[in-house]
Amino acid sequence: MGIVKISDLMHENLRLASNALSRSINAQAEHWLKIGMLAELYPHLSHQQLTRLLVKAELNGGVDINKLIDGESFLLPMEQEAH
Repeated sequence: MGIVKISDLMHENLRLASNALSRSINAQAEHWLKIGMLAELYPHLSHQQLTRLLVKAELNGGVDINKLIDGESFLLPMEQEAH
């Protein structure tokens, strides 16, 4: 685990969102990081599809970028839904 420096404004955004969504600040930050990472890897997928991808990735041991890149075959059904 490492420390990531963020701006005061982003920390306040995290605090507000975490309270609204009943998550810890760390859990909210990790959620946004995961969604952002997936959105960059799969810009053609909707937020709903990215959320489903998060669930599938969790079922396969968690969101590991190496597994996502190497195991893209499990994404094919969702990617077809995007078109």
